[in-house]
Amino acid sequence: MNTCRSTGITRRQFGGAVVASLATPAVVAQSNASPLSKARSQPVEKWPPAQLEATERIATKELNVAYATAGPPNGPVVILLHGWPYDINSYVEVVPALAKSGFRVVVPYLRGFGDTRFLSAKSERNGQQSAFAVDVIDLMDALTIDRAIIAGFDWGARTANIVAALWPERCRALVSVSGYLIGSQEAGRHPLPPSDEWQWWYQYYFATERGREGYRQYQLEFNRLIWKLASPRWDFTDETYHEAARAFANPDHVDIVISNYRWRLGLSAGEKRFADLEAKLQSGPNIDVAAITLEGDANGAPHPDPAKYAAKFKAKYDHRTVSGGVGHNLPQEAPRAFVDAVVDVHSWA
Repeated sequence: MNTCRSTGITRRQFGGAVVASLATPAVVAQSNASPLSKARSQPVEKWPPAQLEATERIATKELNVAYATAGPPNGPVVILLHGWPYDINSYVEVVPALAKSGFRVVVPYLRGFGDTRFLSAKSERNGQQSAFAVDVIDLMDALTIDRAIIAGFDWGARTANIVAALWPERCRALVSVSGYLIGSQEAGRHPLPPSDEWQWWYQYYFATERGREGYRQYQLEFNRLIWKLASPRWDFTDETYHEAARAFANPDHVDIVISNYRWRLGLSAGEKRFADLEAKLQSGPNIDVAAITLEGDANGAPHPDPAKYAAKFKAKYDHRTVSGGVGHNLPQEAPRAFVDAVVDVHSWA
């Protein structure tokens, strides 16, 4: 039986679990405000703290993907993508709320996280941006999902952006925390003002072998520091952090993280099979699907100004700044705002 470990509820119960008052000190301020969908999820009784369990496994072309799922199997599909250094539990309150609203929710562990594994020891442990997007397309193919709302934050938001830009026929709509995050190695060659560069201290640390070994030795301390810097007003518990930290025990985790940041600086070439995709991404392609972007008002991680990326979204679009001291891990810090964005963008698609 598939269970949500800390509460002992079954996956079916979890999928229909009542959530809501979804831990929300947050208030959503909207620009280009749109009418709210009548299907928007309603507040209900808050359920006890729990964890998401990636009880499902499926083989794709390169990975054995571990994922959590909830909701009716014939509902509109939402794929939720986490970032670094986080895990699927960033969506612990989002998942049951969306399932209750009738969505089929799929939350995979990214390559290098949790129980997702490479099928072959010979596969390159590659963390370049297009590899994650191809993983999502491969997962959709394996699950016979034709189209889905793709939503994410951090690495997950960048991956969702890429899927929407390069495979719009597979992306019904997009929810992206911190907006437009597609980059390129060419862009990474250009220096930023010192006030911006210092925020990327860990990227330069990871460029060294000392950084690789330091991350390997002090992973728990390192990632906890990132959580605090990225969400300075989020009072997360030790239990919350250590539940997520289990995902970093993946044997490929260090290699994927180091590869990701070295690739951005041009210190890693990536794989030739992704060269055509990266060439398309280098120009910063527009996104032509309905989209909502979100930003927390206390995001301590590097992030672009929403005004600088609004023009990238060419279909129906709205940006929402979530107030109340919300940091980088927005789905977990302000789940109601994230759920509402998914429900609203679905009504546009």
